[in-house]
Amino acid sequence: MSSSQWTKTPQPRGLPGFLRRTFRNSHDQDITLDSPSSSPGTPVLPDDPYITRSGSAVVGDNIIISGSSNEGDSVTSEDDGGRSKSEGSHVGSNADSNRIPKSPGSANNEKDTNNRSDRSAKPANASYARGPSIGSKKHLRAVAFPPLPHEQDGDDSDDSDDYSGGSENSSQKVNTSAAKATQPLPNNSSSSSTNNDPPVTYPKNSEHANTSPTTTATATKTSSAAPPKKTYKEIQFESMLSSSSIPLRDLRKLAWNGIPPPHRPIIWKILLGYLPSTASRHKATLARRRREYKSAIKQHYDIPDDTRTNSEQETLRQVLVDVPRTMPEVPLFHNDRVRRCLSRLLYIWAMRHPASSYVQGINDLATPLIAVFLSGYFGGKDCLDGEVMGDVTDAMLEEVEADTYWCLTNLLAGIQDHYTSDQPGMQRMVMHLEELVNRIDADLAAHLRHTGIEFLQFAFKWMNCLLLREFRLSCVMRLWDTYLSEGDGGFEDFHVYVCASFLVHFSSELQQMGFDELFQFMQNMPTHDWGDREIEILLSSAFVLSTLFGDSEAHLNVVRQSV
Repeated sequence: MSSSQWTKTPQPRGLPGFLRRTFRNSHDQDITLDSPSSSPGTPVLPDDPYITRSGSAVVGDNIIISGSSNEGDSVTSEDDGGRSKSEGSHVGSNADSNRIPKSPGSANNEKDTNNRSDRSAKPANASYARGPSIGSKKHLRAVAFPPLPHEQDGDDSDDSDDYSGGSENSSQKVNTSAAKATQPLPNNSSSSSTNNDPPVTYPKNSEHANTSPTTTATATKTSSAAPPKKTYKEIQFESMLSSSSIPLRDLRKLAWNGIPPPHRPIIWKILLGYLPSTASRHKATLARRRREYKSAIKQHYDIPDDTRTNSEQETLRQVLVDVPRTMPEVPLFHNDRVRRCLSRLLYIWAMRHPASSYVQGINDLATPLIAVFLSGYFGGKDCLDGEVMGDVTDAMLEEVEADTYWCLTNLLAGIQDHYTSDQPGMQRMVMHLEELVNRIDADLAAHLRHTGIEFLQFAFKWMNCLLLREFRLSCVMRLWDTYLSEGDGGFEDFHVYVCASFLVHFSSELQQMGFDELFQFMQNMPTHDWGDREIEILLSSAFVLSTLFGDSEAHLNVVRQSV
């Protein structure tokens, strides 16, 4: 018998149970499938009266019998040595339960055999559709390979048993069908339930992860919902904070390279001296300091206006004028509740520090503390957009206000002469900046002198507000991680090196500008698109400068005399 002919095989006496039910019931009964695959080789049926199905391709309403895949069962003719072994993987007990007999012989079998013999020469990409007649070969194939669940109510108008041939339309049809084959198929081949059940999916690491071609996409979706893995830095911080006594020296080294947002609130409080290094004392310390701040509110703020002196009334007026202008680009500080807290803590600080009282710029220094401490109630979430304020209770905001007050007090204690009369600390820092730029970039320093630009004209704001008006607040938080890690000199000595690195970064542009353009550029530095990466580069450059010129006053004096 040639390979192009179909063999006639009588119907076996005993049919599998699901086929007997099929002949009794409607041909629309749904039988579920195994995972899809395709069969290589020429589309001819084997001489065996049964067709072993372990993974035949079912694509929409078509059965792909092309040779484009290396999976599934390979079917050959008698001339090719009978049926070849499946290249795909059989699923144990399903191999026998899915054996499908050929249709019984009939008067039209000879005609069908001749027609099919001619069609066997069609291209390997050919496909054929389900037929409607019960008991025919096409019906058996439809029973063995039912439609996908989402196609059961679709259009069944294509009842032709003809091959589609090797035309371009056929290729598009095959490709479209192949795309549909990736839809999940319920694995219920041992029962006669409907195909409307949802597909079974497994976790990524499950032992059943490879039973369906859709498990990769499902596992990806499942893993995306899982919490992100902790970084090595986060694990280090958690290990350090979990100890009963936190070593400050090691904490400063670790925090110099940046603090993860969830741990930033408590670490800032420790580095600013607000909380002790002993973890068991944190709760009692917070409760005591917050009670002290409430007492200060009653003493200085919640009093009649006619009991305040003229100086106190002027200080309060200045605070109330400056607070609405604080961080205008940050929505969080547009909130009335936040502004009320900021006004109150600034006024109380001024009343308790009459030597300096309130000076413009102190209001800016409080903003990173408020934003960081508020984020501590939301797992380190960025609160700058102000959307969390709907979830912030009055008690939470009172605690943030008290913590900000005490931390701001400790911060300003190291740079208080910046805000006293004549502000000697500011002038000292500006002078050191000029000396440093003369040393590291003499061309830029000479150009600034030639155009008539004084360092005090642009650098005073950098020292007064600690670059808060030059960078986005999120960048300032990263900057302060390092400042706090530097210890007492972070906001004064190291800040000068950061300003020098910042100025030299734009050296080539500045040397091409005249007075007006240069002065305008200094007032509006192009840092709106800067992020943590640019800040860390700036900090690295500042560290190199501090290593080269730190504690070298004599060397800088030589530079001053030469200038």
